[in-house]
Formats: sequence, structure tokens, C-alpha cells
Amino acid sequence: MGLIMNARITINEKDLIPTIIGIADLSYYLVGAVDSSNHFIGLKRVGEIDVFASLVQAKKYLRSNNISSAALEFQSAYDEMCGSSATDRSIQMIKL
Repeated sequence: MGLIMNARITINEKDLIPTIIGIADLSYYLVGAVDSSNHFIGLKRVGEIDVFASLVQAKKYLRSNNISSAALEFQSAYDEMCGSSATDRSIQMIKL
């Protein structure tokens, strides 16, 4: 819980958790933030999610924006097909 609290940032008066999403069977990572309503949004502008070819590039981008930790989430079509709930998601906090 402590790491999640340390990972929070504030942009436009919104409390956000920087997040990297990796999706099974795809060769890229989505970078943005999760807001208090659990919506995945862009770090700089709503609706503009950044896309990177590797986890290394995604982490470097966040570091370049003075972010030192983030949530790393992995998703797969299998999760959705099985009806996994939001509480069953595969998420871990990482230091960048």
C-alpha cells in the first residue's frame, strides 16, 4: 500500500497513478494513468495514451517525466473471456 501512495501524482488537480499496461499477444505497451474513477487516461491529455514498443521505453518515458514508480498491469483476452473482475487484475507496483 505504501508504494501505491508514493506512486500517485497530481495533474490538473486530479490524483492519478502512473500506469503501464502490457497486453498479451501485442508487441507494445500503453502508458498513461489511472484516475480516482479507475479510468485509464493519458498523462498529458485525456484521450492521448502513449504507446511504446518495449517496457524499457515505457519506463524511460515515465522517468523523463519525473515519475519514479508506476503500476504495471498485464491484460489478456483470456481474462475478459473468463469474466475476471477488476479485483482479479494482474497489477504490481514497480520502481522506475
